[in-house]
Amino acid sequence: MKNVSSRLMLLVAAVIFLSCQNQHVRLHTIINEDGTCIRAVSYSNVMTQAQRDSAWGGDNIGWSQPMPECLNISAFHDSHTDIGSGDTVTTTFRHLFNNVKEMAEQMPLMLNGSTLKSHAQLQRRFRWFYTEYEFTETIAGLADSFPLPFADVQLFSYWFTGEPNLIAGLTGAEASERLSEMETKVTQWLNANFCQIAFDYIASRYDSISNPPLPRDRFVQLQDSLAHYLMKDGADILLSNTELTTLMRNFFHSDAYAPFFDDETPVGKELNDKLTQRLAIFALAVPYTLQMPGTVTDAGTGTLTPDGIIHYPFTGERLIPHDYVIHATSRKNNIWAWIVSALIILLAIGLFFWKNTSA
Repeated sequence: MKNVSSRLMLLVAAVIFLSCQNQHVRLHTIINEDGTCIRAVSYSNVMTQAQRDSAWGGDNIGWSQPMPECLNISAFHDSHTDIGSGDTVTTTFRHLFNNVKEMAEQMPLMLNGSTLKSHAQLQRRFRWFYTEYEFTETIAGLADSFPLPFADVQLFSYWFTGEPNLIAGLTGAEASERLSEMETKVTQWLNANFCQIAFDYIASRYDSISNPPLPRDRFVQLQDSLAHYLMKDGADILLSNTELTTLMRNFFHSDAYAPFFDDETPVGKELNDKLTQRLAIFALAVPYTLQMPGTVTDAGTGTLTPDGIIHYPFTGERLIPHDYVIHATSRKNNIWAWIVSALIILLAIGLFFWKNTSA
């Protein structure tokens, strides 16, 4: 959202961009015919020879450094590192699981230090000439990260996931106007949530304020008025600390709340952490690829490439409205079934001619 573009958001996005997107983190899942599965994740960094020698020691080869903050390496057992052109060092972690349920329980992606929640299931349907595989993995959504609900659920879902398509059939001009309206509503929702988070935090730490200009109960009563004042004319609630301190001073005629907007104070650091945790969601982006047995017949919301790999654009934003579901179906021909069927047919034909010849 172009309105939510304060220095704080840019700083947080840049940090996480370097630890996740810029390291080309990729998640790959392979479903095997027997129901076992493989989870692999790779990431890359540019490391000069001097940096490699310092990190690994001599001719040894270790993991690419630094490690992505969005990666939980405890979910893997095996790893290998490759050194490519331009000093690009890529480390790949890999783990063979007995089933998809076990794999989902060892979700390798993290956000704000916590592992994302996931559950998966695989259904195999034997159809004699072929076996059908249906895989579903559901990554739990992060709607609880925001205290305020969104009024228009469909608009909310479209903005963050692309579904349902609310601009289908519109002209370019109509679509542009519609998208502008959506952006305004989503930006207002985000600002209201950031304001609510900050307000709730100050109220919860009210006893720590020296000489507050009014009692806590009165502060709580002024919540709506304060929010309207801070976000008047569509302003971004994620302003600089100096701007927020000035606005709070003008509204309450006191500097008593200044410590909450000072990164050097304990309450300022804690409030900043609470806000950056929400901003981190928008910076999470890990492409998810899936390989199924046989021929893919349904790629769900993914894109099937000629090599048989399904690509899903997994991002943190897609977790805001609801769970993110990865679903695919494939069909593996049972060659032995065709051979057995052919042998049965040949045997039947042979018996038919043998009986006719004997008669």
